[in-house]
Amino acid sequence: MNFDRKTFLRTLGIGAAGLLATRGRGAVETDPEEQTSAPVWTPEDPEGYWGQVRAQFPMTPRRTYFNTGGLGPAPRRVLDMLTLASRQLQERVETGHDFFEQARVIVAAYFGARPDEICFARNATEGNCVVATGLELQAADEVIFESHAHPGGSFPWLNRQRTDGIVVKTFEPDPVRAEGNVERIAALITPRTRVIQVSHITSPTGIIMPLPAIAKLAHQHRAWFHVDGAQSAGMIPLNLPALGCDSFATSGHKWMGGPHETGVFWIRLEKMGEIVPRQVGAHSSEDVNLKRPGEFLYAAGAHRFEYGTRNAASVLALAEAVRFQNELGRERIAARGHALADHVRAGIEKIDGIEILTPADPAMRGSILTFHSPRIGQKKLFEQLLVDHRLRCRPVNEVGLDAIRVSTHLFNTVAECDRLIGAVGEILKKA
Repeated sequence: MNFDRKTFLRTLGIGAAGLLATRGRGAVETDPEEQTSAPVWTPEDPEGYWGQVRAQFPMTPRRTYFNTGGLGPAPRRVLDMLTLASRQLQERVETGHDFFEQARVIVAAYFGARPDEICFARNATEGNCVVATGLELQAADEVIFESHAHPGGSFPWLNRQRTDGIVVKTFEPDPVRAEGNVERIAALITPRTRVIQVSHITSPTGIIMPLPAIAKLAHQHRAWFHVDGAQSAGMIPLNLPALGCDSFATSGHKWMGGPHETGVFWIRLEKMGEIVPRQVGAHSSEDVNLKRPGEFLYAAGAHRFEYGTRNAASVLALAEAVRFQNELGRERIAARGHALADHVRAGIEKIDGIEILTPADPAMRGSILTFHSPRIGQKKLFEQLLVDHRLRCRPVNEVGLDAIRVSTHLFNTVAECDRLIGAVGEILKKA
């Protein structure tokens, strides 16, 4: 089936009347396709273009949002798909499971992957858990990851250390040299090293890890290389096979602009058999006869990790989020977020008493900027930015950083960034 937006809606039985019925009073005269279509790029007026993009998001005007690294908003058309698909599937009392394969084609293409390498998960944590619980490791086998790993990336391994006696080893990320991160991993490798995991972009300070170089190192030592991509998917364009990793997990509800509790887990097809599914159910196998319960055969692709009844509406909405980003242009989105982060950086670093923690090398940073001030703690600075200036950032207290993280994405504006710079300067003057 040709999986475009109109086909989607027709297949679900959702026409213009159905869309209009959900929009509330005062919106019935607006054509839904025009209202939710992506704007056309106009190089003569870039801020006007990005203003049109911002209008696609139903975010409250009562505060300015700079925390996509924690949770990203979804554009209206994604929320429409979620609401309408949920309603239609409930009205028909159908699971909509057939839609998974159609959505899988779109999401796989977004990541440069094969559809049978893609599994829909609830978040990056769930994908990380598939690897951490599925690899057959023995007591004293070693797993290496960075000390800045998110709990969703570290806790699964720490739990396995507790239950199975594996050994967790961590390294402090190098914010200055990309090669330094490869060297710090190499220094921890021993003959017992079985897994190397990194965050593609670290959550606390936004360090971009050199994945191909780390992949080469991991495979030289026959170690599984897994990537927690919660901060990269949707921020920067990705081609997963080209990264060199064996598996990759991400959340759809951050930079991708999907609904809450959506995620993607990718595993290289030729490595599929090395991960044992620890939770299985309907759809994990395609060939079972309980009258003759012999060998249990897993489904051929990554959907073996999708078991039981799942929310098809959320998967359809995630696919719609991917379509939205494709229409805007992923390179354009990445450049916009990076430029806004650089704009904030240029303003913030002029303020006395500020230390920038995000790398200075443009190749090692994206759309995240983290800064610290010894004159005011992160808790107080966060609260003043939020309460007094209505700016929602993110306090960073991991590994004693005591900092503030700013995430800039496609819906943010230069004016918002200027307001943030001014607010930080005003607060520091009084600190």
